[in-house]
Amino acid sequence: MNDHPVIARIRLNLHSRDVQHDLRDATQMHRTVMRMVPDNLGDAPRQQAGLLYRLEETDTFSTLLVQATHLDPARLPTGYGQADIKSLTPMFTALRKGLGVRYRIVLNPTKRERLPLQEKGTRGRIVPLSGADADQWWLRRATEAGLNLSILTPTSMEPARPRGKDAPRMRHSLLRYDGTATVTDPDALKDAVIHGIGRGKPYGAGLLSLAPATIA
Repeated sequence: MNDHPVIARIRLNLHSRDVQHDLRDATQMHRTVMRMVPDNLGDAPRQQAGLLYRLEETDTFSTLLVQATHLDPARLPTGYGQADIKSLTPMFTALRKGLGVRYRIVLNPTKRERLPLQEKGTRGRIVPLSGADADQWWLRRATEAGLNLSILTPTSMEPARPRGKDAPRMRHSLLRYDGTATVTDPDALKDAVIHGIGRGKPYGAGLLSLAPATIA
């Protein structure tokens, strides 16, 4: 049985009220993309479905990438957008040590605050990283994920702001990294693609996209 995920590329209809609502509310966006996976997945349905997503916006259009083991775009709200689905099996099959790739990922780099000794036993707050600290965080996580980075170009993104009475109050700082890398561990890389990297996965972080590197 093939357990490789599929990925949907959804060209969003910016005239849709549902789309506009989701673009303003990270909690609602998460609920909408979860509509695409099967029901009755238990207490942790996002993890069970392997669902990850990323929003890509330009001046003229917005695209939502959604990855999971099974996706049904017909379950999205009427008029939400045009969806194309493809299997990631060919990409996984092509992974090998030494392969040059281009990558893109949106991340929520964080660290846990270190507390003074007198507060031993108390967990520090989760604090966002930026600048060189965020770059080093991604460099470490990429190495663990089987990638030797050649180029890492950060782009600051709009923070994800969960809304609603049950949503966490904190906003999630997001950074997009683009660049090139060499595959060092295909199995670790496959695992990182399937499960995502870092925190903030319910809010559009963690989805690692790969493509063959172009030859200069």
